[in-house]
Formats: sequence, C-alpha cells, structure tokens
Amino acid sequence: MNTNKIKRAKSQLKLTNRQRAIITGLLLGDGHLETQDGGRTYRLKVEHGSEQSDYVQWLFWELRNWIPAEKPYIKIRKNGVRNVGFTTYSHGALRFYGHQFYQDKKKRMPKIITRMIEPISIAVWFMDDGSLKSERHRTYIIHALGFSKTDLTLVQQALQKKFSIETRVHRQKEVYWRLYVMSKSAHRFETLIRDYSTPIPSMRKKLVTHA
Repeated sequence: MNTNKIKRAKSQLKLTNRQRAIITGLLLGDGHLETQDGGRTYRLKVEHGSEQSDYVQWLFWELRNWIPAEKPYIKIRKNGVRNVGFTTYSHGALRFYGHQFYQDKKKRMPKIITRMIEPISIAVWFMDDGSLKSERHRTYIIHALGFSKTDLTLVQQALQKKFSIETRVHRQKEVYWRLYVMSKSAHRFETLIRDYSTPIPSMRKKLVTHA
C-alpha cells in the first residue's frame, strides 16, 4: 500500500464502541501499544502462539479496518515456536489508550477502568490471560502479569461495582499477582463472557461448561 493510500485509509478510521471495548480488554491482557513519534500516535500489536490462531483471527476480523495487512502474520522464533499476530495502523485515536494504560513506558491500570470495561473487554482479557482454576474448584483465574496489586484493586472494584462479580487478588510465585474469581461469582462471570468465548474453539475449553 502506497503512502497516499495509507493516508486515505487512516483518515477514514473511527473506533466503534465495540472496538474500544476490545482494545481495553487487549491492553488488560497481552496486547501492547507502540509509539514511534513521542506519543502523538500509537499502534496496537497482538501476538499469540499458533495454537490460538483462531482467537487471533477473530480479533483480526473485529479490528480489520484498523489493520493494513490482509491477514495475520506468522512468525517462527529461533526455538521453533510459531506465533501469529498483527499490528494496526499508527493513529492518534489510540493515544487515549496510550495515556491511560502507560506511565513511563510501563503498563498501569487506568483510574477510569470502571468506565472503560464492558463484557467483551472482560472476555478478551480472560481469553488472553485467564484459565479455569481446576475441575475441582470450577472457577476462574486471570493471570494479570505486569500489573501491581494496587492496579488489580482498581479493576477488582470495577468488576464488583459494574457486574457484581467478586474477586480476590492473590500473589503468584512471590512475584506476580493474579485475580481469582470467587466461587459464588463463577457462574455470573462465565455468563458474562460465554457468548464471546464459545465460538472460538481454543477458548471454549477454558470454560466450566464447554458448550
């Protein structure tokens, strides 16, 4: 795509409410923003292992007008691991997310996270970083690597206030923190994310009820 075509494509871009909620979920999870002009514009990068290629394809479709490529890229690392992913256009519309989610180049939890999260945000976060605790416990964990306990307290309050989902913050391996969905909120949590997760085979198996 030549420079003029790129400029025309970018000039027509506008985030939908659904795309905004998805981006919020990605930035809570494994997605990250890059800037090449001191924070005036940002681009979103998403990458996962090939076993989650169906999930990457779903994200690609949801954000397709923001992505210059025609399909996700495939990257084979030196250790033979095969990853798939995509990068969006650099755009000023993503600056809001850069300012909310980053401070001194380090991820942080936005203070306005309650206003930002929607059910699809939580579903994307879970699909990025979540898992079933165990068949015995039948509830959920989000492995929130990179966020501090204080950060997770903010989103914990948001989940309670906006969706009546109770969680606890647990330390993981004395280094990281994770969010544990209380058993009494497990069904409510799954109900919230099920419609987004079950159409994606690699994500469906993370749920207590796989149907």
